[in-house]
Amino acid sequence: MTRNDFRQLLETRTVFIDGATGTELQKRGMAAGVCPEKWIIDNPWAIQEVQKAYYEAGSDIVLAPTFTGTRIKLDEYGLADDLVNINRTLVRLTKEICPEGKFVAADISMTGKQLYPLGDLMFEDLVDCYKEQVNAILEEGVDLFVVETMMSLQECRAAVLAIKETCDLPIIVSLTYNPDGKTLYGTSPDTATIVLQSMGIDCIGMNCSTGPDAMLELVNQIARVATVPIMVKPNAGLPELENGKTVYKMGPKEFADASEKLYEAGASLFGGCCGSTPEHIKELVLRLKDKACHKVVDKPLRVVTSERMNTWIDLDGPFMVIGERINPTGKKKFQETLRNGSLSMVVDFAREQEERGANILDVNMGMNGIDEKKMMIESIYEVTSSVDLPLCIDTSHVDVMEAALRIYPGRALINSISAEEEKMEPMLKLAKKYGAMFITLPLSGAGLPKDIEEKKQHINTVLIKAIELGLKKKMLLWTCWCRLLELKEQQACNVLKLLIIVNTN
Repeated sequence: MTRNDFRQLLETRTVFIDGATGTELQKRGMAAGVCPEKWIIDNPWAIQEVQKAYYEAGSDIVLAPTFTGTRIKLDEYGLADDLVNINRTLVRLTKEICPEGKFVAADISMTGKQLYPLGDLMFEDLVDCYKEQVNAILEEGVDLFVVETMMSLQECRAAVLAIKETCDLPIIVSLTYNPDGKTLYGTSPDTATIVLQSMGIDCIGMNCSTGPDAMLELVNQIARVATVPIMVKPNAGLPELENGKTVYKMGPKEFADASEKLYEAGASLFGGCCGSTPEHIKELVLRLKDKACHKVVDKPLRVVTSERMNTWIDLDGPFMVIGERINPTGKKKFQETLRNGSLSMVVDFAREQEERGANILDVNMGMNGIDEKKMMIESIYEVTSSVDLPLCIDTSHVDVMEAALRIYPGRALINSISAEEEKMEPMLKLAKKYGAMFITLPLSGAGLPKDIEEKKQHINTVLIKAIELGLKKKMLLWTCWCRLLELKEQQACNVLKLLIIVNTN
């Protein structure tokens, strides 16, 4: 299945994915505490019985049981060295019973390890971990990838990069939210949607943790910003304990009633998570199969985010302040602390500017005597751990920009892209890959422009190249034609009014 095929399917009709796997396998004898992948391979009849039932109930897509098939998870059972065989076998079992015209998705999820700086798992190591599983799955072949039950936006980003750097199959990402409407790490549904769809995923959603009733407000939040279809896979209600066993009491009809409200809120792809059964999916299909599909609206989302905050940039909105104190130029004491490897002033500047009303923080590590890339990465970790404001990444080096965008847990602003021939295209490609917004400066390698016409020419050069590289034309046309204002430092913030801001979603 190509990405276009998947998009066309979702634009044609309501689509159905499967229901719970774990609770269904437990009914067939899988005990708690065992390695699910190993148990399934030893009992292939059980998974195929469940999956056949879902296809027969009307599921268009069924997930291969590769949910915890990463090296990190398999290593907990001493099975990491058998990763390739395990993932291939689990995909093959599902493909064997997949009817013609239906689809098999690879299932990828959390590793259970915390990413640096909260834990010791480095971002690039996690990307490599997911790539290893993705490559094993691709040896057997699937139609699409579902990254589900995710509690960390940063882990979602790692999985998406792993898949997109390995193949071009469709990607669904589904997070799970706490009762407060945020992930375990404080990310709201709209923030997750903005970040992940800007990176090029094909469908955004939520699963697990709650029943369909509690998902309604979350779907409403997603629908306000979504430019891709929305998936919901709720539990069959909240879990209850009966005689020491966890049970889910929401029946198929009640489940379908509540899910119909999710359709009305904007969801296009439906399934079930814990406690749901083939009967739940069958009732969903009966209730929703004849519903008209939701058309995806291409919204001009002029917004940058951190992991926990959105900052909207609107021509009719308030004046936006970009705090530029995290820049060593002309700051001897700051330069000295950076050369000594200390980031204390970086954190101090970040907190001070947040307290005094900055909307976005610019981070620049350009100076002699330090490793700019290393210091940029360390500064981003420090700043994102200390404040909630979105960041503007400020460097003239393409490799430093990519290193920063890669680990940044949100949608960044690039400062900046000009018509300089050697850097323009590489920087634009980074904006597209990582979903960043960017500032375009009316400059070229020939030096300062002579007049306003030459400025316009440089800007048009960047915009034409951006559209050529696949950045959406509608988004590229939002411009702020005003003269560049540079104000001196006033208390906390050095304010830069943008000549032109381009949204690359």
